[in-house]
Amino acid sequence: MSEPLDQHSEENVEYRVAHLRDRLAAEELGELGVRAEVRAGAVVVTGTVPSAQCRETVLRTVREELDGLAVHTDVVVAENATPDHAEELP
Repeated sequence: MSEPLDQHSEENVEYRVAHLRDRLAAEELGELGVRAEVRAGAVVVTGTVPSAQCRETVLRTVREELDGLAVHTDVVVAENATPDHAEELP
């Protein structure tokens, strides 16, 4: 996944990114907290997911849809544990 985008394939890339967005929103993931956009010749995928399993599923879907493209991912797992102490405000 490291080939930079060229002018000729830019429309195809936008189509593939749109298809990725559809899959993330519509399939079993239902993941709307993840964004995918084309920046500086690469596809950037960012967002927050509720679990490590969901993150792996998102990354697998990204690899399937965007195979052969330069992709940078920053998908993090939300901390959903209860606090272990009270927050101290100034």
